[in-house]
Amino acid sequence: MTLWETLARARTASGDDIMLRQRGDIYEIRYNGIELMSNLNHQSEIQLALRTMRRLDFRAKRVLIGGLGLGYSLRALLDLAAPDTEVTVCEIIPEVVAWNHGSLAHLAQSPLDDPRSKVVIGDVRDHLASSKGQYDLILLDTDNGPDFVVRPENVDLYQHHGIAIVAEALTPGGLAAFWSATASSRFERTLAKYPWCWTREDIPLIPGRVDAMHHIYSCAVDAQVLGLRKAS
Repeated sequence: MTLWETLARARTASGDDIMLRQRGDIYEIRYNGIELMSNLNHQSEIQLALRTMRRLDFRAKRVLIGGLGLGYSLRALLDLAAPDTEVTVCEIIPEVVAWNHGSLAHLAQSPLDDPRSKVVIGDVRDHLASSKGQYDLILLDTDNGPDFVVRPENVDLYQHHGIAIVAEALTPGGLAAFWSATASSRFERTLAKYPWCWTREDIPLIPGRVDAMHHIYSCAVDAQVLGLRKAS
């Protein structure tokens, strides 16, 4: 059996350990020993870009992706976007950006090399707070979702204050989407208290299977963008 090989490690200012490792064709990033992402199951990351862009008729011109990961969401977005679209990726760990330029680049076909891509190193919450009315589409894949937050600082993104910051960064008619490893009833109750529409889509980890899902929460102030559920 092929053993895991550690390709690189990084340590954040707060002491968190980030590890990039490989076993055969499998690449995995772990955060304090917990699997954060791998290239085994990235169907939902692709769907995150596809389904949200489709809701906006593929006309989003300014897009923010919170969390670079292995680059799959960025690649899918770029493949759908117009030549004049600007896609900003906010990634808090600079080593993850470096890995996507290096040993991970081939997985998503080097999306950072696309001239439409712009990288911001920093906390996505801080970037959102300084970007009021800036983005047609915001995709947040910053953690494992509201129920399994690996980085404690990300908890705020799934609470009322963080949701308000996300909503304020949207243009009129814009859309925000949160990726989640689980269907979170607690997060859904929080979304229902905010004055916008929202819907949850359940994405099989493997197409055709219904026993394991990831989830996409799409939210918009304009009901016509979603046309599904109105917050009360």
